[in-house]
Amino acid sequence: MIDALWQNLDYAASVVLFCIGLYTVITRENLIKKFMGLNIMETAVFAFIVALGVVEGGDAPIAGSGATPPFINPLPQALILTGIVVAVSTTALALSLIIRIWRQCGTIEADELREVE
Repeated sequence: MIDALWQNLDYAASVVLFCIGLYTVITRENLIKKFMGLNIMETAVFAFIVALGVVEGGDAPIAGSGATPPFINPLPQALILTGIVVAVSTTALALSLIIRIWRQCGTIEADELREVE
């Protein structure tokens, strides 16, 4: 079991990182801390998807005389670049909404916001 975990350390690290983010989202009442937990979770998903594209002993898929199979899959990396752009824009939007909530309500604690309603 330990040997299998050691061979798949990148997957295990992604799962641990995801669980840390999920714990933060569930246990914290501060909206910024909750959103930081969501960012940790999406980073874990990015790392997991990139780890799926790794091929042991693989070469870069560049056409030329020195390229020999097996090749590394470049698709996960391209998808993650798109995901990072979406994550940055989502982060900017969420932080601006949190600032707007703080200006209007005077707090960013979720339990206090439930009482404001």
